[in-house]
Amino acid sequence: MSLKLRWSKSALIFGGTAIWGMLLVGCVMVQRTMIVPPQVPGATFVGSGKCADCHESVTSEFHDATHAKLFAPGGNGQEIGCESCHGPASLHVKSGGELGTIINPKGSPETCFQCHLDKRGEFALPNAHPVLAGKMGCSDCHSPHSGDAITEGGTNFASLNESCVKCHTSQGGPYVFEHEASREGCVTCHSPHGSMNAKMLKARNANLCLQCHFQQQTAPGVILIGGRDHASFLSRGTCWSAGCHEAIHGSHVSSSLRF
Repeated sequence: MSLKLRWSKSALIFGGTAIWGMLLVGCVMVQRTMIVPPQVPGATFVGSGKCADCHESVTSEFHDATHAKLFAPGGNGQEIGCESCHGPASLHVKSGGELGTIINPKGSPETCFQCHLDKRGEFALPNAHPVLAGKMGCSDCHSPHSGDAITEGGTNFASLNESCVKCHTSQGGPYVFEHEASREGCVTCHSPHGSMNAKMLKARNANLCLQCHFQQQTAPGVILIGGRDHASFLSRGTCWSAGCHEAIHGSHVSSSLRF
């Protein structure tokens, strides 16, 4: 007499779920470094405590920084701290802070790219800030050691455009007639790391403006924007060309954002 095992559909589902559960628990329980820190030839990791001996002004503010989340307790987490971005510091400590014995991410974005993989691709787009060319660094706009890495993050609306207007001063205003989009931040219209479009705009031509400015078609061939027929204007190119809304960031003379 032979016995044949028959698996019901519910038994297969339950068994499969149990196996996946065990695998997931196993992955979670494994102790391993999730970020591979940059390497310094001949150097070993000493832990972030050594950094505070000389860089107290930096480490004292680091507790509320976005990058403070890189810290991990325990022996396995010793490399996940200051050395996760600056590399192993034994030679730097031994030499008393000699240049070239530690990695300075300000001089190269490669350290940032090891976590922010998508930003490497964005900076390689046709229109981008010259980070890959070495003319500026990630820390020119971002604060890695204190507070929000993105200055205008969270509910910090008072400094919404602070990072941008440090360099683009004329676009910061103030203006008599302000473009409302600036209140929501420069990133409403621009992709700060890179874009396929000129001036790092998120969209081309009038398509960018029409994302906010309501258009209404009341009759064939008529497109009302702001109560005025723009059908003939839209075919001419961008809203800020051909003598229309050239003062796109703000104006001192016209509520229609003209010079």
